[in-house]
Amino acid sequence: MNKLIITNNSLVFEKYHSNYDVIYLKDAGYLDVLYAARDRIHLSYVLLTHPMAGSLKPNQTPYKSIIVAQGENGLDIESVVLIENSISAAQKFLRDRGTPSWSEKILSDFRTVDLSLMEDAIQKRSLIAI
Repeated sequence: MNKLIITNNSLVFEKYHSNYDVIYLKDAGYLDVLYAARDRIHLSYVLLTHPMAGSLKPNQTPYKSIIVAQGENGLDIESVVLIENSISAAQKFLRDRGTPSWSEKILSDFRTVDLSLMEDAIQKRSLIAI
């Protein structure tokens, strides 16, 4: 399975781009990462990490990283439903309560939290073999 990290987090990109396939969406928002994952899912990729993993709501953090893998059986309906539901939920959160203008210190903390979620998915769950 060809695995791919999709992220708008510079820390995730910096840590993994040398060893893994990474789509880095510099200057993109949370929804942009979900849309990029959806585009891959429509090309027969499957979700390996939950699009809304972690305890942060889409209107709280601007950073998101998702791991997908090239599927072998065509379009994965479960992944389609999950990403579409995640997009709808994110749109609702962002519409009802926009993301605040966080200080650089807080943004750095959010990048670190997202990186930690990716490290957990990659190392402890062995989603991407080294």
